[in-house]
Amino acid sequence: MNSKALIDMLAGFPDTLTAAVQGISDDDLRWKPEKKAWSILEVVCHLGDEEVEDFRLRLKLTLQDPAEPWPGIDPEGWATDRKYNERDLGESLTRFTEERNASMQWLGTLTEPDWTLQHHHALLGSIPAGSLLAAWVAHDALHLRQIAKRRYQLIQEHAGEYSLSYAGEWPT
Repeated sequence: MNSKALIDMLAGFPDTLTAAVQGISDDDLRWKPEKKAWSILEVVCHLGDEEVEDFRLRLKLTLQDPAEPWPGIDPEGWATDRKYNERDLGESLTRFTEERNASMQWLGTLTEPDWTLQHHHALLGSIPAGSLLAAWVAHDALHLRQIAKRRYQLIQEHAGEYSLSYAGEWPT
């Protein structure tokens, strides 16, 4: 595993996320194509909570004591209970960036971490620390893709009866 490359990707993501949501109107940030889907703003808020309550914490616990139970998480519930769609984008981006910076500081303190240490998850089985690190980076990419998809759907919404077909197909 190239942990340095993965950690570098984590470090660069706040700028990528900020660029991805820049210039979107407040109404569009909160728009959802259907009730159960997340808005762009909800995705940004989710990333902030996941930074604190999921990836950094769970990786830290796994590296310190793989047998230590992980605290529960409820990303779907958080979106509603924590009123993600009522929050301010600037504050949410700042929070995410500050928390990612805290993650980077913590990762920088690790000296020769044992990425093979495994936490046993009741539903997912054994999860090595290296898989947690890689999944953390992949989680960023998945939500960046979700934001891109939501932006595309917003274009469709605003285009009304006009076709987007000249742009090409949405990649799978």
